[in-house]
Amino acid sequence: MRACQRHDVEPVLLCNSGAYDSGRVQVPPGGTVIRVDEVTNVEDCLAALHRAGLADREFLAVQTTWEYAVTTAAVLGRALGIRTIDPGTALYFRDKSLQKARLAEAGVPVTRTVVVEDLFNVQDVPLEFERAVLKPIAGGGTTSTSVVTSRADLEAASRAARLAKETSRTFLLEEYVEGDEWMAEGVAFGGKVLFFGLGAYTQPCLDAITGQEPISLRRLDPVQEPEAYEAADPVVRAAITALGLQDGVFHMEMFREKGTGRIVFSECAARRGGALTQEQVLAKFNVDLGEAALLCAIGREPEIEVKVNPNVVGCAGLFGPPGTVISYPTADELIAQPDVSFAQMYVPPGHTLADKFSASADMLGALLLVTDDVERFQSRVKELRDWFAERLVVAEPWLTSGERWALQRTRTPEREYRDWLYDGE
Repeated sequence: MRACQRHDVEPVLLCNSGAYDSGRVQVPPGGTVIRVDEVTNVEDCLAALHRAGLADREFLAVQTTWEYAVTTAAVLGRALGIRTIDPGTALYFRDKSLQKARLAEAGVPVTRTVVVEDLFNVQDVPLEFERAVLKPIAGGGTTSTSVVTSRADLEAASRAARLAKETSRTFLLEEYVEGDEWMAEGVAFGGKVLFFGLGAYTQPCLDAITGQEPISLRRLDPVQEPEAYEAADPVVRAAITALGLQDGVFHMEMFREKGTGRIVFSECAARRGGALTQEQVLAKFNVDLGEAALLCAIGREPEIEVKVNPNVVGCAGLFGPPGTVISYPTADELIAQPDVSFAQMYVPPGHTLADKFSASADMLGALLLVTDDVERFQSRVKELRDWFAERLVVAEPWLTSGERWALQRTRTPEREYRDWLYDGE
């Protein structure tokens, strides 16, 4: 939205109910926000434009940063006769079985897979890997993803899906690769990769979710860690070429295999990554992915001037115990802490935190850190999480009413919430 204002583009934002109700959507003057019941449904999007009297408006392009609407945006663009990602290309970035088959055919090192056509019925699914990752065929953010090591694990996942009455039932069994998990944030224009910057998770996303460990990551430095870029470069460029992305930003995940150092492609999305990716890439490489996405969408080649910040730039997710959030440090208080350049909170006070997080995006908030070296980064991640936890107030779900009264009095002793009986005086 900031890029739209900078380049005199008047946006019409089709916004799903969750984002619309979040209070976080802002558009520049002249922009329009339209709430849509389901932004992954082309009918809903077209109907919303018609009801708003915009069906005959001449748009420049349609673009999305929402993973689940990539193919919808492609089809909507075709329906409106405007620039957008090709629908076939969009499918390669959404359906992981099509994606991996395409890359294997192109000779890109990629994890082996088996399609599970219906998770409700797995007795005939071959279990070809000693250890595998079970994930939705077109998911995102490690949602509904688990590790499978036996037939019993697969059958247990099937029963759990049946009990939950899951509607998304086509899954993928993917070969588990032991090693470091990397990501590449990049920009392509005219089918060529103009820029990509690498990052590394402190530990693989799935391991973090399985062990319920908070997620953190840092950007890899092309000057100080050139070997990482030398190893990843051919995989990144070959993958984008094979998948057919012409103009747009991308978020790619890959593994550096333990023992061999081989780079193995995992998956790629035709949108930028989450968890302060926009801010990290801007702080580390001087590249604005939001602006690049807009310019690519309307057919203008981004002018990318990479300036590498020699400091360590990374992100630390903030988490909390289950219960109702009463209060936490403000963003200003967080930014005032040493090495914190930016802070973003995702849930307001009053929000209920679950007893476990099930996706990489399930954070209370996130911090952008800039430190002198990797050791300092790692120590500050822990110190800042401890500092935040000491000041985070959550009313656990099992507290009695009396214990909740006591918690309130402890936190705000100057505000007496009286609960005693009327005595007639």
